[in-house]
Amino acid sequence: MARRVNVIGVGMTKFAKPGASDDYHVMASQAARAALADAGVDYRDIEQAYVGYVYGDSTCGQRAVYEVGLTGIPVFNVNNNCSTGSTALFLARQAIEGGLAECVLVVGFEKMEKGALGLKYTDRVNPLEQHVDVMNKAQGVNGAPFAAQMFGGAGREYRWRHGTRRETFAKISEKARKHAANNPYALFNTQLSVEEILASDEVFDPLTRYQCCPPTCGGAAAVLCSEEFAKRKGITNAVYIAAQSMTTDYASSFNEDSMIKMVGYDMSAQAAKQVYEKSGLGPSDVQVVELHDCFTANELLTYEALGLCKEGEAEKFIWDGDNTYGGRFVTNPSGGLLSKGHPLGATGLAQCTELVWQLRGTADKRQVAGARVALQHNLGLGGACVVTMYRRD
Repeated sequence: MARRVNVIGVGMTKFAKPGASDDYHVMASQAARAALADAGVDYRDIEQAYVGYVYGDSTCGQRAVYEVGLTGIPVFNVNNNCSTGSTALFLARQAIEGGLAECVLVVGFEKMEKGALGLKYTDRVNPLEQHVDVMNKAQGVNGAPFAAQMFGGAGREYRWRHGTRRETFAKISEKARKHAANNPYALFNTQLSVEEILASDEVFDPLTRYQCCPPTCGGAAAVLCSEEFAKRKGITNAVYIAAQSMTTDYASSFNEDSMIKMVGYDMSAQAAKQVYEKSGLGPSDVQVVELHDCFTANELLTYEALGLCKEGEAEKFIWDGDNTYGGRFVTNPSGGLLSKGHPLGATGLAQCTELVWQLRGTADKRQVAGARVALQHNLGLGGACVVTMYRRD
């Protein structure tokens, strides 16, 4: 029988713009120490470490955790594009659940450069590049950053299907800025109106500058343990992982000529379905969600992929306020990738950190009243999607 996996410690650094951060190993070790202190355990209690990052050398994970301690434990370096942090969390959860370890550390970090999100993906995901190039040439468009072409194209496809207004996408960014105003760890704390968001430079219709996540530097970490370990340490009523699933691309990502499918809709929908089945919980049981809003278009699509609303109803969901405080769900109370920032390797663990704070009731001005069940969605093109359900009884 699988063992329960508790999240007993979390921590993160304040996210920063490229050029304004500490070096990667400093940010990572700060986050790790914060998570260890939060858990009330010593680094000598840690049996394994899983360290995620996208831009870096092969053993940056060792460089990062060596700042915290030199105990000879296994250190696993993880890279899965934007879902790297949650992939590291997935592997750590498996180690605890399968009885291979009692207490493990998960760390994610990124030190990014200005304009990093505009770079082409590597040869590993060239089928995406080739397919996007063909589709965009047929439509007579080019020149925008590759990721913006993909997610903007998905938003455009959704508009063609459902007649969605451009203001609806901007409304998501307005919500993100409003939430981030209460998050001292977020990169952007200044609120913006729908009009200001639409007036910013167009990147790729329907996306404007303020509807695209910024390159960001930062670190985040979590400490996971078994129920037996928690009891030995006197830890009770911890937040735990009720279910978790990872999916990769299906054939539909490439053979249906759909940008929506290419940016991971089916990966997200299937991962969520598996998590609901494993946990015995559904969307109606969830109070708070951290989802992968790398672009406003992806947040809109993800509402439907996760079952937060029905297909074609995202626009109504947004304007009814069902994605914020006072609505059916509070999505991205942290400000999300759009406003908190998106340091690729740290993003999934920053989401985890926010949700643990929410379920503990320690999220200060961002606190979602009565939060007991939380859902996390972390997407990486190329591709991988990790969906995680957290609970606190």
